[in-house]
Parts: sequence; structure tokens; C-alpha cells
Amino acid sequence: MRRATPADAPAMALAHLDSIRSLGPAFYEAELVDGWSAAVTPDMYVRAMAEGEVFFIAVAPLDGQPAVLGFSSYVPGRGDDGASVYVRGSAARQGLGRALWRLAEAHARAQGAAAITIEASLAGLAFYRALGFVEIGPCDVRLHSGASIPCVVMRKPLAGPGAE
Repeated sequence: MRRATPADAPAMALAHLDSIRSLGPAFYEAELVDGWSAAVTPDMYVRAMAEGEVFFIAVAPLDGQPAVLGFSSYVPGRGDDGASVYVRGSAARQGLGRALWRLAEAHARAQGAAAITIEASLAGLAFYRALGFVEIGPCDVRLHSGASIPCVVMRKPLAGPGAE
């Protein structure tokens, strides 16, 4: 595991797409999964990095070639900071997401973040609950396709009462 660079963006996009397409269908209709996937491009990571988002990736062999199996991110915010974790379906539920999350959370703490607020997909709810996030309420996230995907706003304090 290491911090990602812009050169990792194409491999990150492949991991992100795999995660959405392999884990998403258990929670969302096919057209929402397609709409969610349509926005994922390598450029989105390059732009995010340029704007200050930090990504951590896990690289391991996949079909005999090095591949990004998953990533986490930390987004410094204006108030609550943000984060995300995506793992390929074949690597899900093996501890990789949790290990990637630890890197993003440690970076957030080192930057002085008091809390992380996310818009969790329904596929990620149990994962984020296990990490100590608390549900704030439902939300809809607008996709580039114009459709909305049901999500849940969740928050995890990193400092003060309720912090782990």
C-alpha cells in the first residue's frame, strides 16, 4: 500500500469500476449502476489530486499483472472533511478496505481533521458502520447521467467525544 500519484489514475479507475459493477448490483438497479460507472474516468483522480485530495492504493498481482485492488481517499473540506474507500469485488471482505481506510484516517488525523462526513452508497453502509461511522440521514447523490442514487450521510468524529 502506498500513496497514489497521477500515474496511478488509469489503474484506480479500473478498480473503481470493478467495485461499482461487482458490488453495486446487489443494492441498485442496473441503470443506476451504469450511470454511476459512466462518471468514472482517470481524469477525475488527476483533478482531485490537483485539488488536494489524497489517495492511498493497494497494488498486488491480478491475472499475473500488477493491479490496483482498491483505494481510499481523504478530502480536506470546508468544515467536515470527506473520505471514501473502493475495493474490487474479488478483494472485498478480506480486510483490504479496512487497511486502506486506516491510511486515509491517519492522514486526516495528521492534518487536524475533527471529523469525516461521507455520502455512503448503500453497498458501503455496513463497511462504514464497522469503521465507526454513524448514520445522519438519507440523501440522494446526483449522477452525471442526471439520475439520483440513494445514499446515506454518515459521520465519524476523529477528535473529542465519540472519537475512537
